[in-house]
Amino acid sequence: MKTPALRPRATGRITLADVARSAEVSPITVSRALRGERGVDRALVDRVQAAAHKLGYVPNPAARALASGHSTHVAVLIPMLSNALFVDLLEAIQRTLRKAGYQTLIGVTHYDFSEEETLLREQLLHRPAGLLVTGLERSDATRQLIAQSGVPCVHMMDASGIPGLYCVGFSQADAGAEMTRHLLSRGRRRIAFAGAQLDPRTLQRLEGWRRALSEAGRHDATLEWLNPAPSSIALGGRMFEQIMGQQPAIDAIFFCNDDLAQGALLAALRLGVPVPERIAIAGFNDLTGSDQMLPPLTTVRTPRAEIGEAASRMLLSLMTRKSVATPCVDLGYQIVVRGST
Repeated sequence: MKTPALRPRATGRITLADVARSAEVSPITVSRALRGERGVDRALVDRVQAAAHKLGYVPNPAARALASGHSTHVAVLIPMLSNALFVDLLEAIQRTLRKAGYQTLIGVTHYDFSEEETLLREQLLHRPAGLLVTGLERSDATRQLIAQSGVPCVHMMDASGIPGLYCVGFSQADAGAEMTRHLLSRGRRRIAFAGAQLDPRTLQRLEGWRRALSEAGRHDATLEWLNPAPSSIALGGRMFEQIMGQQPAIDAIFFCNDDLAQGALLAALRLGVPVPERIAIAGFNDLTGSDQMLPPLTTVRTPRAEIGEAASRMLLSLMTRKSVATPCVDLGYQIVVRGST
């Protein structure tokens, strides 16, 4: 039997009907064969797959979700891709979800509430099966969008006991307080906090620093160095020079992120400032390279890969309507003491 000539749509996109004509079967058989349904003869499956491969057919997941009411996409909103912290998080998410047959639809918010709202509106048009969002702080409009969408949602990187909220993370404020107490335990008395980006999690670490120093009767607001610029090694070096130039009595600096602290260690090496003899330096997140600095950097190790995996597993339970025993999972953190303190 001669195969009917294909008539591509105006868009040039090969359709399921095109595959059906090429394989000489019905469109419903093509659909069932490509979905891997049982009951479809193996020879038919091979024929359909060969036709799809020959034509370069790519299924339209949005159309499939609309027709079946079931999506295999999970929308993921993260602040940045330039930070290894979120790369580790994403890799764990994708690895976990792909094993369960889901794909990720990634949006980068750049720590901008309005951009997050816009991205969420766009992603909801694709009818995602679930949402993974970073942090708890967002606009009222975005919160309303999530609530009204009916799409299961898990919040990552923060732990909160808010009723009805699903989250996986740890207490940023407690981690900030514990690192500050570590510096106090080493005999440091004038401890500065240096923060960049000033996103909600940085401000929570700042709050922890304030709490620990207030408890010790050592808090001094003039030792807060806050810069809204993106966190980077270069900025850390500049902040170190500024702090040492304007506050020479400081004996420790707690940086809100490791890249800032790495920059500070490089600046100290360049300027001949001995660490930790003259000044102690601590960071946050235990990013790649922190253990290779001179001296190695004391930091807070955060479980971002574990958070990505646990949040994905929680979302999988919600998407399949299984009960979640613990809506808020606190995975904790670890103070990693190295040579810089």
